[in-house]
Amino acid sequence: MTDGNSSIFRRALGEAEFSRLHPEMQRRFSVGLASGEGCIGAGTMERVWQGKGFVKPFLWLGSTRNILVPVQASNVPFTIENLPYRDRYGRETVTFVRTFTLPRGPRRFDATMVYSEARGCVLDYLGTHQHLGTDLDLSVDDEGGLVIRSGEHRFREGPVDVRVPDWIGADATVRESFDDATGRFRISVNVTNRRFGPLFGYDGSFGARYVAAAKYSRLALLRPRREERREGRRE
Repeated sequence: MTDGNSSIFRRALGEAEFSRLHPEMQRRFSVGLASGEGCIGAGTMERVWQGKGFVKPFLWLGSTRNILVPVQASNVPFTIENLPYRDRYGRETVTFVRTFTLPRGPRRFDATMVYSEARGCVLDYLGTHQHLGTDLDLSVDDEGGLVIRSGEHRFREGPVDVRVPDWIGADATVRESFDDATGRFRISVNVTNRRFGPLFGYDGSFGARYVAAAKYSRLALLRPRREERREGRRE
């Protein structure tokens, strides 16, 4: 079990790096059990894009477990719900549930994040069943924004725990910052495959409000249907 008096993101970055974040970014990424707060963002993605036609089956397959979004669209209403809770294994966990409101109905892109003491980083579990897990590399840019890069993915189901080969895996880069002029957060997400190129991404902005996490009525709906205990191994 990981106990601490700071958020999983502060622990991963370290105090010195975390203090370099813009003050609004510091508050947003302080959500956790210690603060008791969750962050609810709402805004617009100026564009949601996908790669060439042959990646569509890959995106569609991922979307069946709320991983990736198999559409292209502009000016898409967007929400992101970051709520802390303790999972069934006692780990502090933060939801990253992104909902895109599209003409044919909403699409979700789900993730849950924990801090791994053993691995010294934030571990990102993707989808409704946490079948995919990856280490995250966090850094702070010169403008006080947060840059998140994914590492290798591992697939886990029952006794299976294998590294996802590069040719079917994906590398994600997330850049988030706060725009003082508009009072909104800016976000850019790019997911690429080392062999096939760009797969999926989105760019836009959102405002945020903070809520008492324990009283947030949707928390149960944001948690994955299955939780994965294994935190992976380095090969």
